[in-house]
Amino acid sequence: MNGLSVASLLLILTTHTTICRCEDGFITWDDLHLGRTTSFDGGGGERVIVVDKRGKGDSSTVRGALDMVPDGNPARVKIFLFPGIYREKVVVPITKPYVTFIGNDSANTVISWNARASDRSSDGGYVGTLDSATFAVEAEYFCAKGITFENTSPNAKPGAKGMQAVALRVSADKAMFLDCRILGSQDTLFDHNGRHYFLDCFIQGSIDFIFGDAKSLYQVCLFKQECTLHSVATSYGAIAASQRNSTMQDSGFSFFHCRLNGHGSLYLGRAWGRHATVVYSFCELDGIVIPQGWDDWGDPSRRRTAWFGEFECTGRGAYLSERVPWAKSLTYDEARPFLDLNYIDGDQWLRL
Repeated sequence: MNGLSVASLLLILTTHTTICRCEDGFITWDDLHLGRTTSFDGGGGERVIVVDKRGKGDSSTVRGALDMVPDGNPARVKIFLFPGIYREKVVVPITKPYVTFIGNDSANTVISWNARASDRSSDGGYVGTLDSATFAVEAEYFCAKGITFENTSPNAKPGAKGMQAVALRVSADKAMFLDCRILGSQDTLFDHNGRHYFLDCFIQGSIDFIFGDAKSLYQVCLFKQECTLHSVATSYGAIAASQRNSTMQDSGFSFFHCRLNGHGSLYLGRAWGRHATVVYSFCELDGIVIPQGWDDWGDPSRRRTAWFGEFECTGRGAYLSERVPWAKSLTYDEARPFLDLNYIDGDQWLRL
């Protein structure tokens, strides 16, 4: 769609008038794409809002487009972003479900901000990790495709205080991200709560750059073969910090057919929560993985309760001979629950 004019886009979108309601509670492929089944609709049906920095769309800002989505929205709304860098801090509130953000290409469609946890807020307090996010999702059935979410705060050094700088926070159940880039350093992706699916995404950071208490599957599409975890650590860092604190919490991170590369020295995961759960299956791990692989967050008692595992991974970082003895080299039966959409109850909310 490079070079597509607003007029051409509107012609495509108004050609047909098929309405797609969300009453069945599923995310589908149609929800992630613009196509000839997409139409403008002033009533309760699907609609598209066009964002163009040049002022030729429905809004010149992302937040302005979100303001056009009604509270209690009952049907899919697609927000199409023309290429550009949108310097905004955005929250999709809990009152606005069924929203999709679609970019032309994640390389040139960017939502960017630069807040850190130690920054001062308007009331004189600290912003904190939660509100440092460039883009925050608090509404169910959210989708994004072809968008970069970035926090441009400087790279954090290990042990630095207040340098958490979230690019994307997902605090709602049932969210999907396709062909997106999530860029930052410390605490890049706050995978906060709910069930989430990250397909063919590029996630960059240095220290605990995927963290939270969500239940999420990070997966590559076998046709594209690229779901990348990219390290920008200047010395050492970690990929995943699971906050799972109890066996009653249904959360954890599964990385399936992902690729790890970059620089620095990284732990695969750290036990932020006492029952932290992180699994890598069929992943290609570069030699930047610290041989021990896993960290107990400075609390040896967590070695008895954390559930860290690897299954059939390859690459120079996949050698298990020096792994901590309390991590698991999984059998197929142990790995099986983490290997497909059933891990995130996909049959209940994804129809792909």
